[in-house]
Amino acid sequence: MEKVYTQRMAKTGAPARDIYDEIFCSSPQGRCPLCGQRPVATLDHHLPKAHYPALAVAPLNLLPACSDCNKTKLASRPTRAEEVGLHPYYDDLGNEFWLKAQVIERRPTALRFSVAAPASWNVVLTARVENHFRTLGLASLYASEAAEELINIRHQLIKLRALDTANAVRDELERRAQSCALGRPNGWRAAAYRAWQASNWFCEGGFAFA
Repeated sequence: MEKVYTQRMAKTGAPARDIYDEIFCSSPQGRCPLCGQRPVATLDHHLPKAHYPALAVAPLNLLPACSDCNKTKLASRPTRAEEVGLHPYYDDLGNEFWLKAQVIERRPTALRFSVAAPASWNVVLTARVENHFRTLGLASLYASEAAEELINIRHQLIKLRALDTANAVRDELERRAQSCALGRPNGWRAAAYRAWQASNWFCEGGFAFA
């Protein structure tokens, strides 16, 4: 079945290439659903075809993914329920905020991202999310993206701080947090803006130092 996938599905011009292409293009905005950030570059086997060859061409086992997430997962084989990777389309994580960011009060400032499991999650789901977050290196990826985001908004925040108290900065950050959460409630931007607006140190000028 691995050969069927490689030769008759993934290969350009193969009989089932249209199915491959349909799955490849299924992620909204062409973003990898595993990290939610980088562009889709390939298909990933949720359960690796090396260990589950019968699922090598099963559409439900195929996910659009970026190259980094695909390479990081490689052919890792779960041996316990806690090690089964998250399926972005079939694992329901609910509507509660679970991605947390913490402001690091230093100059230059930074954010530390982590998983804050809601009370509604059981032990296995919590372990799976934490394993997903750790294995794909999402904490460092999101921290890097947030640092770039801060560079882009710093000038506006400095102007707001000069015109008014820290409340003007906080109000702007809160508006952005709410807007981002409507699109991706547990995306790194929503988590970053929630953390920034909640930090007195940040709103009182901690953002201003490069």
